[in-house]
Amino acid sequence: MSKLVQQATTELRNTIRSAMEKACANGELPQADIPEFSIEVPADRAHGDWATNAAMVSARAFHAAPRKIAEAITNNLSLDGTYFDRFEIAGPGFINFFLSKQFYVDVLKDIEALGTEYGRSDYGQGKKIMVEFVSANPTGPMHMGNARGGALGDCLAAVLDAAGYSVWREFYVNDAGNQIEKFGNSLEARYLQIYKGEDAVEFPEDGYHGDDIKERAAQFAEEFGDRYVDAAPEDRRKALVEFALPRNIAKMKADLAKYGIQYDEWFLESKLHNDGELEETIQILKDKGLTYDKEGALWYRATTFGAEKDEVLVRQNGNPTYFAADIAYHRNKFAKRGFDRCIDVWGADHHGHVARMKAAMDAVGLDGSKLDIVLIQLVRLVRNGEVVRMSKRTGKAIQLADLLDEVPVDAARFLFNMREATSQMDFDLDLAVQQDAQNPVYYVQYAHARICSILKALKAEGIEPRACTDEELALLNTQEEIDLIRHLSAYTDEIVAAAKDYDPARITRYVITLATLFHKFYNTCRVKDEEDHLRAARICLCEAAATVIRNVLSLLKISAPESM
Repeated sequence: MSKLVQQATTELRNTIRSAMEKACANGELPQADIPEFSIEVPADRAHGDWATNAAMVSARAFHAAPRKIAEAITNNLSLDGTYFDRFEIAGPGFINFFLSKQFYVDVLKDIEALGTEYGRSDYGQGKKIMVEFVSANPTGPMHMGNARGGALGDCLAAVLDAAGYSVWREFYVNDAGNQIEKFGNSLEARYLQIYKGEDAVEFPEDGYHGDDIKERAAQFAEEFGDRYVDAAPEDRRKALVEFALPRNIAKMKADLAKYGIQYDEWFLESKLHNDGELEETIQILKDKGLTYDKEGALWYRATTFGAEKDEVLVRQNGNPTYFAADIAYHRNKFAKRGFDRCIDVWGADHHGHVARMKAAMDAVGLDGSKLDIVLIQLVRLVRNGEVVRMSKRTGKAIQLADLLDEVPVDAARFLFNMREATSQMDFDLDLAVQQDAQNPVYYVQYAHARICSILKALKAEGIEPRACTDEELALLNTQEEIDLIRHLSAYTDEIVAAAKDYDPARITRYVITLATLFHKFYNTCRVKDEEDHLRAARICLCEAAATVIRNVLSLLKISAPESM
């Protein structure tokens, strides 16, 4: 939580506990151990800015009605030296507290002092945390699930960073195993078809049928001609894969960079094979008696850890399975690189893989509870109220690259983070390009631009922002001003909550509300035409709102225009 909110909460907790101790000492309450109690912000601020259940949870300890306990507490309660100036007993025994003007004054001073750092905290205490996201198969283009996963994963990483974790962003490249073998077979067939005809070369039944395979094969043919037509099949497939795979990965990197996503590492699965880590991990499972041979394949006793069935680690053809490589990869994260916690962002179709992956960490001697999985539900593209599956430009299935050609990056990143990962969502293509208040990102950006415009107009008249005294800032006492400042004070807490819940959508909701509260304030409270002291205070409030909007948009890697 923010420094001021934390201070206010600590002050209040100590004050309540002191009042209960005094009540026990003077006989208003019997001698007893004071139970733990909560302090929270009521949903309806008419019930106070903060509230406590101290009296409610103490009924058993003091053998008294909560209302009577609340009266004893308030009889001995002093708010001197705190950020609160009054209280009231509500309902059966809740005690509500109301913030003083000084709290609101100090919030604005805090934002001014911290600037771009406002909202950051040390909640995470520098713990090493990896967010692995997108990790799309490099054998084909990225799709809409990757678009949503990319925006959510990147913003989640940013939220964790702001909450005080040491964050590492990673893309896991499946450049080995069965899918690469299938990739090579598919490329080979398309390459040979160029020279021998489609009817003359049978396409693999389990091959990749996408147009991207044809395009890569054509590019290979353009560069090497028929040189590999009569080459040994293994040499031909090797050459095709070595040609196509780096180009596919480079395309992924370029598309994701355009999307505002940069990784600390693109981790190659082949590294696990080449460095012996995959073999090492399988050996650990063997040594623990958790494997057995069956029908020429090596199996892992997943049922030992509660799974419904055992899993193949090495196929009959000698190729390790995706699951085996995944165990080795996650062991690398924890045992080799020392991450305190790892978060994987997966599509919802991987839900069956969650429990077995966590259990596999336990099986190799690690702590599976330190692996967290965020499952992303499906996203549908909608235009004119109807589901869209094909790109207008290409007439093919819409890929991430197509989306970014059609929709501003700002809009894509913001809209994909409007809903929790667990919710299915419709992405409205029409809304994403709208330049009006119906478009949430435009609405927020406009609030920032409006503030910049206000300050620019004032400057043109010789009115510059200046430092305000506490007395001047205390003049901000309308409901609209109080609501806005109170919301600004909650930003750090929202980041921490988003980090705890792995839910960056909290931050988009927060900034939309912030924009709404600013518009309400500005539509109600004059700035330019007020007397100097109040005008200066309101300018300070405008600047504070702009700072926090900028900080949020920067966190989400979204621009904060000064004019629109």
